[in-house]
Amino acid sequence: MKKLTFLLAVLILSFTLAACNKDDSKTLVIGATDEPHAVILEKAKPILEEQGIDLEVKTFSKYELLNPALDSKDLDANYFQHIPYLEAENANGDYDNELVNAGGIHIEPIGIYSKKYSSLEELPDGATILMSSNTPDHGRILTLFEAKGLITLKEGIDKTTATLDDIAENPKNLTFEYDYAPELLPEIYDQGEGDAVVINSNYALSAGLNPKEDSIAIEDSESPYVNVIAVRKGDEDREEIKALINVLHSEEIQQFILDEWGGSVVPVNE
Repeated sequence: MKKLTFLLAVLILSFTLAACNKDDSKTLVIGATDEPHAVILEKAKPILEEQGIDLEVKTFSKYELLNPALDSKDLDANYFQHIPYLEAENANGDYDNELVNAGGIHIEPIGIYSKKYSSLEELPDGATILMSSNTPDHGRILTLFEAKGLITLKEGIDKTTATLDDIAENPKNLTFEYDYAPELLPEIYDQGEGDAVVINSNYALSAGLNPKEDSIAIEDSESPYVNVIAVRKGDEDREEIKALINVLHSEEIQQFILDEWGGSVVPVNE
């Protein structure tokens, strides 16, 4: 009888300790697009677990659902967008909460791809360039084409918000078509549509493309389009959010990013 009582006491103590440990842990729910964002977060998960933080990663196939989910408090944070996109989302005034940058993590250099030509120089007069319907990407894309010497933008404009109307010179008479959902552009490229297709690196990577090797031109690492952890204003000071940023800025995670994507995704620490 004494032995049975002892065993019951041990079991009760074990359940109590397990419950206490569960109560001591903190859960952080973060939404992300698949690659590289969710992959990076999964790598960070065990490190955060050692710090008593349970990181729950929810993967979204449609990026436009991530900010509404953050605003409605279904998420504690999200990880998919660059700063100009975040600023444009706030400017639209569609959210009850202001969404803010809690920390920059990496850059995904945007690339130009072609099934027909091996360099930008080979693009013919009147070539058709297919690009994202995502307006905040337009300034970035046009800035890349200007950097490669194919167009000139008007002087004095904010290039991050440039539109097709801001093209001052277009010596090759390039035609830019922007009616394409960004996640469909790899498939459009694979089908050989257009003369060139501009694809964000996260969608390129998810489609099995290597941005550095498969593109005919790509942004350099000085791009201002840093992908960030976004939170509702005020939550950037939460202990769990700060811990997440510190882990993502750690040497272990930054080296993982370099090793995993070979320069197609570039870590930052800001």
